[in-house]
Amino acid sequence: MYDVVVVGKANIDYLVRGPRLPAPGQSLSGDAFQEAAGGKGANQAVGAARLGARVAMVARIGQDPRGDAVLAKLRDEGVETRFITRDPEAPTGVALCQVGASGEKQILSASGANARLTASCVRQAAAAFTSAKVVLCQLGVPLDAVWEAIRLAKSVRAMVMLDPGPPAPVPDDLIARIDVIRPNASEARMLTGIAVSDRASAREAALDLLRRGAKAAAVQAGEDGDVLLSGGREVWLPRLEVKRVDATGAGDAFASGLAVCLAEGKPLEEAGRFASAAAALSTTVLGAQASLPRRPAVLELLSRAQKS
Repeated sequence: MYDVVVVGKANIDYLVRGPRLPAPGQSLSGDAFQEAAGGKGANQAVGAARLGARVAMVARIGQDPRGDAVLAKLRDEGVETRFITRDPEAPTGVALCQVGASGEKQILSASGANARLTASCVRQAAAAFTSAKVVLCQLGVPLDAVWEAIRLAKSVRAMVMLDPGPPAPVPDDLIARIDVIRPNASEARMLTGIAVSDRASAREAALDLLRRGAKAAAVQAGEDGDVLLSGGREVWLPRLEVKRVDATGAGDAFASGLAVCLAEGKPLEEAGRFASAAAALSTTVLGAQASLPRRPAVLELLSRAQKS
């Protein structure tokens, strides 16, 4: 059975790296191109599987070669795909990713079949939830599907974790059903109206989410690190020093690392440190899924960080 069930987006990513991100109207020549399976949901499913969890994914893709490639990659990584449905009309989603030399990124995506993941699709995957310890959701699919995933998670007393990307409004009654919410700076601003740029503003955004009912919040504090708040306890997760190449998969690595540790029953503080190390390692490799680390590498980085 499954420790972590991921309900979310599956894409094919087209990534180009250049000397910097282009300004509006500007054309630049890049030095690397990559075509690979991606999407926040699929990335987090692969990330959790590489870190040792038994993972099932609930998603919707098209009946096209891109969909075939998504399924093949997930299966290669040990992710259960039988709960992924195929849309007879909409194509598999795509994302166009641009990465600058210092690791900054920008992404433009077309949802395709992701936009047609319904609550009914999620209900059909109910068998995946029966043993789940953590159900991990994102906002790249319709909110009705997220609600149904939360309902199924609560019915089996699984922990609900939300990565609220891409940025979109989330109603308070949904936030109140979340055990752990993990927004980056832009997502936190969308959810709270607070411009997050440092530890203090990240704490303010996290407190707002807790006041609205979330049990725990991990908010990215710009380039400084992450603030983790729960039950009156604050944990600061500073950035670990690595040679950054591409930050595209960092948020997904953090989310999957956090989910895996929570599914193992680890305390939130320990899970946060593990997630932070996974995110740091993911920035050292070009691409989203390609960069997601495996458990021994994460533990090694944590060990080095503790000794320094």
